[in-house]
Amino acid sequence: MSDSTRHIKLVEWSEEYQFFVGQCPGIIGPCCHGGDETEVYAQLCEIVEEWLLNLQRDGQALPPPTAGRGVDQPIA
Repeated sequence: MSDSTRHIKLVEWSEEYQFFVGQCPGIIGPCCHGGDETEVYAQLCEIVEEWLLNLQRDGQALPPPTAGRGVDQPIA
């Protein structure tokens, strides 16, 4: 299991922009968009994986996992 699977990823429809927007709370805000929800999710997964790999490469601590808990709950 990769580290990115331990983080919640959200793909939501934007009424304002009329496309899907992907983000990963605690890692990266809105970072990809498009007309196909599945494609946006795939892009988001790649972006999060790259983001975490860059943190590891640079010797930085990884953000705590968010999977399995509400995204509106504070991360301790």
